Amino acid sequence: MRSKLLVVLALTALAVFAIACAAPTPVPTAAPPTAAPAPTLVPATKPTDAPKPTVAAPTAAPAPTVAPTAVPAPLKGELSLLCTPQPEWCEGMKKEFETKYPGVTVNYVRLSSGESLTRLRNEKANPQFDIWWGGPIDSFIAAKKEGLLEPYKSAAHANIIDPKLMLDTDATPQWTGIYVGSLGFATNTKQTALKAPESLEDLIKPEYKGQIVIAHPASSGTSYTFVCTILQIKGEKDGWEYLKKFAQNVLTWTKSGQAPVNNVGKGEGVVGVVFSHDIVAGIEQGLPMKLTFPSEGTGYEIGGMGIVKGAKNLALAKAWYEWALEAKTQELGKKYNAYQGLTIKGAQPPKPELLQVKLINYNFDYCGDNKKTFVDKFSNELAAASLAK
Repeated sequence: MRSKLLVVLALTALAVFAIACAAPTPVPTAAPPTAAPAPTLVPATKPTDAPKPTVAAPTAAPAPTVAPTAVPAPLKGELSLLCTPQPEWCEGMKKEFETKYPGVTVNYVRLSSGESLTRLRNEKANPQFDIWWGGPIDSFIAAKKEGLLEPYKSAAHANIIDPKLMLDTDATPQWTGIYVGSLGFATNTKQTALKAPESLEDLIKPEYKGQIVIAHPASSGTSYTFVCTILQIKGEKDGWEYLKKFAQNVLTWTKSGQAPVNNVGKGEGVVGVVFSHDIVAGIEQGLPMKLTFPSEGTGYEIGGMGIVKGAKNLALAKAWYEWALEAKTQELGKKYNAYQGLTIKGAQPPKPELLQVKLINYNFDYCGDNKKTFVDKFSNELAAASLAK
């Protein structure tokens, strides 16, 4: 019995061994590669692709760190202009500026240079004007000395033709030149009694007595330019002696420097002492006149511009200032019968020949610093005696 049991166990063990030998080879933990082995990098990135940045790229341009400059609001308001050149030019400039800036109304008062300076003096505590435009810079130098002008520096100052002559020398200037004019003589051509004067000495000859028309230097920059021209050519001692004789030959003292053009043109006087551009304007309007210049040399003006100290509409005053220093703006003068020379590079002067004459070495600081003294002396000693004759 026991022998049969041993036989069965032996047969069973042999069967198990046979089955084990016949079983297939076990599957490996990784399938055998049928292609190139997978890379060790993260499967989502192909080997040929550049690695992705750690921060995702923006889908649009990043916002600037500083907000873009806002478009300035259109200029609006009322500009108070103190205007010294001839009324036609003042009115023309008002219209041109209002066309450029439709939101601005320009209110101007036309006063001669001396009147303008007096007005600014009287209103110093409560200025009624924003900007003063035109008139010889002698008055602007006097105004600066009295603290009546506002310092202002413009990029356009770089375009001034002759900064030493046409621009205040302060680092932040208080006035700038906008035109140039030379003094001349206007003679009525319908009269035949007198020839046109060709020298300063002609004006004090007996035959010119009661024949000359000129503005009063207390009100007119034109006339003051003449007075200071004489004092520079002859020196103060001889100059005042000359002016005494000259005053005795004057028929009429006008308020405006331009007015003698009309007086002479109408025959209300034979000779007028006026800026040459005003004489040319009269001739082109048909007045019977001839223009001559003094052989000794003639004085001249730099027409100025300055912002009034304490201007109530400073932004508008600066806008006018910048506009007036554009070449195209300066060229507008011809459109309104103003033939002055110009001060900005590139601006085409309407009558360049008016400055191609013999000019004296006019000292604007001397004339500006002494304006009140000289005007008072002339008014009290010379003009008064002339009117009393």
